[in-house]
Amino acid sequence: MNQKKYFNISERKILLRVIDTIVIITSLYFSFEILNFSYFNFYSNSLLVWAFLLISYYLIFGEIFQLFNLNISNNRYLVLRSIVVTAFATTIFYVFTPFLSPILPNNRLQIVYLFLILAIPIVVWRFLYIQLIFSPKYFKTIIFIGKSDKIKGMLEKIQKDNFHNLRAYFSDKEIDNVKGFRNVETEKLSEFFTDNSINEIIVSKDGLSDEVLESLNKELIFLFQKGFNIASYESFYEEINLRVPKEYLELNFYKHINFSKNNTNRFYLFGLRVTDVFIALIGLIAFLVVFPIILIGNIFANRGPLFYSQDRVGQNGKIFKIYKLRSMVTNAENNGAVWAQKNDTRITTFGKFLRHTRLDEVPQFYNILKGDMGIIGPRPERPEFVNDLENKIPFYSIRNIVRPGLTGWAQVNYPYANTIKEQEIKLRYDLYYIKERSAFLDFKILIKTITTILFYRGQ
Repeated sequence: MNQKKYFNISERKILLRVIDTIVIITSLYFSFEILNFSYFNFYSNSLLVWAFLLISYYLIFGEIFQLFNLNISNNRYLVLRSIVVTAFATTIFYVFTPFLSPILPNNRLQIVYLFLILAIPIVVWRFLYIQLIFSPKYFKTIIFIGKSDKIKGMLEKIQKDNFHNLRAYFSDKEIDNVKGFRNVETEKLSEFFTDNSINEIIVSKDGLSDEVLESLNKELIFLFQKGFNIASYESFYEEINLRVPKEYLELNFYKHINFSKNNTNRFYLFGLRVTDVFIALIGLIAFLVVFPIILIGNIFANRGPLFYSQDRVGQNGKIFKIYKLRSMVTNAENNGAVWAQKNDTRITTFGKFLRHTRLDEVPQFYNILKGDMGIIGPRPERPEFVNDLENKIPFYSIRNIVRPGLTGWAQVNYPYANTIKEQEIKLRYDLYYIKERSAFLDFKILIKTITTILFYRGQ
């Protein structure tokens, strides 16, 4: 069966990177040949090194400034902003990278030309992408099957994100503001048997009667034979939300949650430790540079001790002391330990700045050097909270199987959690990290952390 062709989410992200790279190299070549742009000489023996460095900078800064974020790539204003900032940062870092980039030109206007060559052609291509490729014509078309209370949240997210075409959903009742309802008990999938525009069928069997399931299975087997892709609700949920679904936290959790092979890969763990130590040393040196400014800010807007320590739960439940810059009033916990709240009145004026910029976390580089923490991993919680959370959230203690981190997958994807429900959601992000742990995911977390700081999203 010839199904409708589409670009899935990962393909679209790859497409943006690949075409951006081609556009940049092509623009540089024609600028050199036609416009006499001499800074980037295509006849030089160092061409490959120059090109590799330039594209590397562009891709890294593109990640930091969210140029490949699909939610931004479909918005003309946001993508224009990201392109300008990315091109500017790439240009500045490139021209001031000694030995690996071309020698600074005598005509400094060449640097401005490089920025324009990076920015203008990408703007044109990205606007064409929004107009032509970011179109429902190239989206995956899906059908959902499941109880309304089960699939409602996912259908609402699909409509909000606008990355998939929802052709129909078979459920027990209609969901408000979601089009395409079919009654799962009385209507059949038959009407879609010959519809080649459908790419995937998502099935949630929870709550459906045995009679309905038996009937559905016969039709799904037939559709599978016809070439339709059929996926479980849980696997689709994990793909879209990048966290494990709640359904995985059951008695048979081992069927769905397994440790990444990298958790025992000595080469990966050694590389991670070397990276931890290197970044921690750089972080502490940078901290010493800005320390006088922080000290002055603390004296005038955060009166009291600059540093404080707390007990935290580390790998395998080991208790260690974490070090931070104080962001709350000195008597913040006279009545016992409580979670910080949004707009918490205990946070001082200077403390808000420290939290938003994540400067309050910088002393933890010392914990990283000691080996209590890593750069990346689940955030270590206080023993008082952990005891309560382990009693209320199944499998909460699983997150302690890996070394805690200064930043983590849950931190860059979810805001500060101060309720049991929110902590449960963050746990599912941590379990996703443990399940998918890899050097690429670690790099992604680092980039998203930098983005969080630059866009002032700290809590």
